Amino acid sequence: APWRLMMSLTFSGRCLLDLPWEDILVPHVLCHLPLQQLLSLQRVSKAFQSLIQLYLANMRCFDSSQIGPAVPRDAFLNLLKDNKVLQQLALQNCSDWLTDRELLPVIRQNHHLHQIQLKGCAQLSCHALMAISLNCPNLRRLSLAHCEWVDSLSLRSLADHCKALEAVDLTACRQLKDEAICYLVQKCSRLKSLSLAVNANVGDVAVEETAKCCPELEHLDLTGCLRVKNDSIRVLAEYCPKLRSLKVKHCHNVAESSLSVLRSRGVELDVEPLPQTALVLLQDMAGFAPFINLQI
Repeated sequence: APWRLMMSLTFSGRCLLDLPWEDILVPHVLCHLPLQQLLSLQRVSKAFQSLIQLYLANMRCFDSSQIGPAVPRDAFLNLLKDNKVLQQLALQNCSDWLTDRELLPVIRQNHHLHQIQLKGCAQLSCHALMAISLNCPNLRRLSLAHCEWVDSLSLRSLADHCKALEAVDLTACRQLKDEAICYLVQKCSRLKSLSLAVNANVGDVAVEETAKCCPELEHLDLTGCLRVKNDSIRVLAEYCPKLRSLKVKHCHNVAESSLSVLRSRGVELDVEPLPQTALVLLQDMAGFAPFINLQI
């Protein structure tokens, strides 16, 4: 363990800093330490400060949650100012202050990003998504959940430039309508995971186009999409043989008649069918039990 190595070096009379920085310390020791501890280590001496700065400049993954519940703006700017090799960036803990001014320089100097998490970063603008699309051609996973600033134009730019996308979270991106979603799935046919949850503007047109364009789709979240109906769920069952999970809670126009095919294939659903005894009783009374979707 890294801390044991530090202790052993201390007791043997050697200094940790005597080890090769770029060949040993940065790739094999510091990478195993929590980011918060590394930042504390900077205060030990100027040499340690230089070492940590070197590590930060070569860091492949930055997750703001590793620092604490809230990351100070100045700390964020200092941490990533020299980094040009980031592959994963998660900034949900920066949502209170993160704007285009802070994010865009990081995006523009990191062209190897393949995973970006911006959940709840409500103070950004569509220019942030434009910058991501133009600077991150290898992007595979992107979360824009609860980013209501996402509009159809910026999403089209993403679709045009980031065709390797495999997972996109557009939960509560309420500006988006069927047309924008259709354009995205037509361009990004490798999608395996897509969330359109909590969007009253999304309906059957978007779901059917997703099904027809994305044969690799495994996870689809339609929670609260009130305009989605049975027809699109049947198309989904027909065109997406690899589907593993589907969320349709609060989709009150989606019934068991369309879900039963997916259920029989072992697809994980977030709504339960009526108990068999209730089905039999309703069939005897009215003959419409197969069309009922019990959602609480």
